[in-house]
Parts: sequence; structure tokens; C-alpha cells
Amino acid sequence: MDRCFAWRAAIRAAAAVLLVILGLAGCSRPPPEARLRERIAEMQQALEAREVSGFMAGVADDFAGGSGLDRTGLRNLVRVQVLRHAAIGVTLGPLDVSLHGERATVKFSVMATGGSGGLLPDSARPWTVESHWRDGDDGWQVFHAEWEPAL
Repeated sequence: MDRCFAWRAAIRAAAAVLLVILGLAGCSRPPPEARLRERIAEMQQALEAREVSGFMAGVADDFAGGSGLDRTGLRNLVRVQVLRHAAIGVTLGPLDVSLHGERATVKFSVMATGGSGGLLPDSARPWTVESHWRDGDDGWQVFHAEWEPAL
């Protein structure tokens, strides 16, 4: 009888340890590159949903872009596009991600479209983008970006 009780106790203890390990693994943070890709996808979805604040959640307070554009200027640029177009499309090409500790460089192409919500967009333009990101308390945020027309 004592052997059977000891065996059951050992199995229960092993099961408890396994559950704790699985629980900790479930709570672990995804790898940095996966979180960065997720942030970019969230920003893309926010643009397509015309949610300026959702897009700006991924932009650092000290953002600097091409031609001296700061965070406020970027917000205004996005607002103008949202006001100008009833429908916005953002199609990203493959992301070329280079991690450098808590910083990253992401290069990609994007096709941006805008229109009145009909079957075909009223305007479309391909761009090439090089962006620089840092990971912090608010997750990955872009702090510098350069973009230019691809054609």
C-alpha cells in the first residue's frame, strides 16, 4: 500500500511540475522579431481601418522622418490621407528585418491605395521604405523612417 501511495504522490508531483513549466512557457514573451512583425501588422491594419491613433501607437515620440518630418507631421500626413480617402489599402512586400539588440532595421516595399470605397482604388503608388525601430516599455516603435516612390 505504501508503495502505491508513494507512486501516486510522485506522479502528482511530476504532473504539478509539468503544469507549472507549461504555464510559464505560455506566459513567456514572443521573440523580438515576432513582436516587431506583429506591431507592423497592427499598424497596417490600423491604416486600413482609418484609425490614426492605432497607427500612431507604433510611432515613437521622438520620430524623425524624411524631409524633417516629426511625429506631429506624420500624424497630420496620415490624417490627411484618412480624410481624403474613404478606403485605404496597404499591401506590404516581404519584410527584411535586421535585429541589433533592442533595435532593428526593417526594409520593405509597400503599395498604398486610396479611393472612394468602390471596387477599384482611385489612386495607387508603390513605395520603398527603410525604417528603424526600438523595443521599449510600449513595445516596438519606429523612431526613424525614409520612404521614396518605387517608380
